[in-house]
Amino acid sequence: RMYEKLSGMTGTAATEDEEFARIYKLDVVVIPPNKPMIREDLGDRIYKDEATKFKALVSDIKEIHTTGQPLLIGTASIEKSDYVSELFKRKGIKHNVLNARQHEREAEIIARAGEPGAVTVATNMAGRGVDILLGGKKPEDGDEKALKEWEDRQKKVLELGGLYVIGTERHEARRIDNQLRGRAGR
Repeated sequence: RMYEKLSGMTGTAATEDEEFARIYKLDVVVIPPNKPMIREDLGDRIYKDEATKFKALVSDIKEIHTTGQPLLIGTASIEKSDYVSELFKRKGIKHNVLNARQHEREAEIIARAGEPGAVTVATNMAGRGVDILLGGKKPEDGDEKALKEWEDRQKKVLELGGLYVIGTERHEARRIDNQLRGRAGR
């Protein structure tokens, strides 16, 4: 063993507890949240083909986007995120894409992803380990006007139901699906 003690923290380790035990000889301990979960998990929708699925996705996004509720659309690959982005461009849905091709703008995109009206398309590799703050990035201390504007944006997003997360497909690992699901209801 390289280290005397090995530990870590993640919101998705419980789905892989057998693997942690087998490979690392480590137990997974679930620490319950200090507040009740308010996220609403909806069931999967199954479509006859991919074209029908993406047509329904665009329709749903247009409808939700008109309310101003921020949206996060999770895709399983860079190619799919580019495809969804192209569909949105054709329909005039203003959005940002978080994938390996946008790494220089990633922090800015994440900072704005929780603002009213934001639409963000992301792969499972994008924005790892960062929270999307409702209302967008909180301003630095001292700027009272900016803080009030942020509080107003946050209140509006909360009234709209928070961040709306849609996964376009299941990933190979449940843990990845849980990471996307975990972006909402924190």
